[in-house]
Amino acid sequence: MPKLSDNDKLLHRIHSRAGKAMKDYGLIQDGDRILIGLSGGKDSLALVEVLASRARIFKPKFEVTAVHVSMSNVPYQADTDYLQRYCASWGVGFEHRVGSFDPDTDPQRGPCFLCAWNRRKILFEAARDLHCNKIALGHHQDDILETLLMNLCFQGAFSTMPPLLETDKLDVDIIRPLCLVREHELRAMAQIRQYPKQIKNCPYETVSNRHNIRAILQEMERLNPEAAASLWGAMTNIQTRYLPNKIQP
Repeated sequence: MPKLSDNDKLLHRIHSRAGKAMKDYGLIQDGDRILIGLSGGKDSLALVEVLASRARIFKPKFEVTAVHVSMSNVPYQADTDYLQRYCASWGVGFEHRVGSFDPDTDPQRGPCFLCAWNRRKILFEAARDLHCNKIALGHHQDDILETLLMNLCFQGAFSTMPPLLETDKLDVDIIRPLCLVREHELRAMAQIRQYPKQIKNCPYETVSNRHNIRAILQEMERLNPEAAASLWGAMTNIQTRYLPNKIQP
């Protein structure tokens, strides 16, 4: 048997961790029809490969299609022709939908939140139109840990983006199959696969606190190389006995 190259080992590790996430968190069931939110960045491109490859395996049997959402008033320049060709190379359907949002409609919410909320709304509409029962997003483990730290720091809540989010009012759940994959692994995969980079000219990109939180996570890992693993484990190891327990009146 030929020895695997470093690139092959990396790709195998990413696919294996995605498979583990699907099993551990019950992300995919027989008969699912999954819509991939395809932004055009490295994470969503990797997600297309991971899910398309997994869909070729007999169990669980599911189908995938992809939707790219662009905002007419945010100058992200994704090459939709490339996205369509890329999806076709994996046997995945592709659709492009366009929306817009007014950043002044809600002074309590930042423009990044409003843009993301409107993109998500369009994805839910597309899922309904395409008869999909799940939406797969390309969030990786770093995204989830950064959101955990952001919610702790700015919302006073111990919460984040879960691998599986079952919606209360809609018949469409959100799954994150790359939740066990680190960003540096996806960055390396992007180099191996030679994904083209998007041109980002978003006027709101520097408004978010996420880049500051990302630096904090990096510093935590400098102090303790296992910090990310510890944070991930902490989310399922809540020791309420050693936390404040306010007496209810």
